[in-house]
Amino acid sequence: MDEDIENRATEAAEISALYNALKHDSDAQVGAIMGPLMGENPDFREYGDQIPGVIAPVVERVNGMSRDERRERLAELAPDQLEELESEDEEDDQVLPELPNVEEYDQVRMRMAPNPNGPWHQGSARMPAVIGTYKDIYDGWMLCRFDDTDPETKRPDLDAYDQILDAVDYLGFEPDKMLRASDRLDIYYDHARELIDAGGAYTCSCPQADFSEMKNNGEACPHREKDAETVHEEFEAMVAGEYGDGEMVLRVKTDIGHKNPALRDFVAFRIIETPHPREEAAEYRCWPMLDFQSGIDDHLTGVTHIIRGIDLQDSAKKQRFVYDYFGWEYPEVVHWGHVNVDGYDVAMSTSTIKELVESGELDGWDDPRAPTLASLRRRGIRGEAIVDAMVELGTSTSNVDLSMSAIYSENRERIDDGTDRAFMVRDRDDAEAVELPVTGGPDAGHPPVHPEHEERGRREIPVGDGVLLEATDLPQEGERVWLKGYGCVRYTGEAFEYVDAEIDVTREEDVDIVHWVPAKDNRAVVMRTPDGDVSGYAESTLESYESDEMLQFERVGFVRVDSHDDETTVYFAHK
Repeated sequence: MDEDIENRATEAAEISALYNALKHDSDAQVGAIMGPLMGENPDFREYGDQIPGVIAPVVERVNGMSRDERRERLAELAPDQLEELESEDEEDDQVLPELPNVEEYDQVRMRMAPNPNGPWHQGSARMPAVIGTYKDIYDGWMLCRFDDTDPETKRPDLDAYDQILDAVDYLGFEPDKMLRASDRLDIYYDHARELIDAGGAYTCSCPQADFSEMKNNGEACPHREKDAETVHEEFEAMVAGEYGDGEMVLRVKTDIGHKNPALRDFVAFRIIETPHPREEAAEYRCWPMLDFQSGIDDHLTGVTHIIRGIDLQDSAKKQRFVYDYFGWEYPEVVHWGHVNVDGYDVAMSTSTIKELVESGELDGWDDPRAPTLASLRRRGIRGEAIVDAMVELGTSTSNVDLSMSAIYSENRERIDDGTDRAFMVRDRDDAEAVELPVTGGPDAGHPPVHPEHEERGRREIPVGDGVLLEATDLPQEGERVWLKGYGCVRYTGEAFEYVDAEIDVTREEDVDIVHWVPAKDNRAVVMRTPDGDVSGYAESTLESYESDEMLQFERVGFVRVDSHDDETTVYFAHK
């Protein structure tokens, strides 16, 4: 291949690889670069079988760079392309579709209705993220109503009420009002009595299996035509706790011939003998089913728009029967599909996470291995990053997948500019960090506190007692590496010998850039990650950062400083 062609191909491939890696916040791919490169340079085509061999090492080198190094290099080679990246419209288009018929209401009023059976996992964030965003869009009103009327199957966790409200605050929202359904039992009883008077409900003592058979056959329950007085008496006996579990229920009278058996005379109240964990509700034994309780509350709190899962379509249909009896207008409903969050070995299930915490397999709800909001928060993920990633999913009725990389990308945009840099050298499972003396060079390295903010100053990292670097970064004897922020050194087999060279050797002669810390003046660190704990050493200045501050360990990733003791504990956020 002609030398000029090779040089041009190398430069063009590097620019393209840098641009694509920065634009998509991922590694560049030879295949993605090859097509446009050949299209824009017709004279390369006759060397089509050789060009990939030129591109591959360029792409590999770019993929080995940090985001900051890529930006710096692109600014040097093609500043106009970097400017294009930075000047792209940053205003977010409204991803969420307009709510239906908002013009018919004086105010958009929405509710999130969590079950407080435990702290929130990541999938739970979608509800406040979307509803809270709609509230902001329409200058609306938002209720947080705890649907805690099942003291047995989905038994409330007394700590979860405050934990959930704290999570909502973490995500950046504040409810206009908070209610606990378990405080409102007398309200539901009163509406049940009104429903009985309207001929819309009856008490039923049929065994569940018998009623299911009749219902599925479209046959009416023999109790369906009880007179209102009898129904009232039996319902009051339910309220008074005179029946045991399964002995009596109150059913909403619907259409016994409805094409959907699930909608035929559904249960509105049942008996649960297990006391509610809240002292204020512990005396009650007659509990409303969620569809009845939620429907009553939505009307009484003036909710205009409901967002719920596609799997709850029957809930709206059931509640409409109740609304028709009372002559109420049913709210607008938006159904969405299930959200799947990738990147975890632990199931996105409150009960599963609770079991793992109670068994000690997870250290707590904020264990970095747990798919919870508490975990993300402790790792330094901003609540707004989660919200934006969730809102991007929209409200499609189809199931959607949320990649953790989307949350990480949103978070990176928020923290990168303000986060100081530091070095951390990790002890690998198969090889500990390597200690070597340095001869012939300066007494210290001086990497910048932040590569894009020279005004923040430079760190001073001494090399007088030698350096530590990761075992995988040790070159072959006689080869060179570039100690980042210090300079070029050659490995003699026993030491690093300083070599007076320019930074160009890293590009032109493929000298690897590696991070390092002083062999003596360092700080022991444990980095907690979703894949397990990683031990190592960092610059001694790590101890000066307070808990909750963010750092970027160069070539490792962003971390949140958690605590200082004999060693410093940090939580890994993301690359």
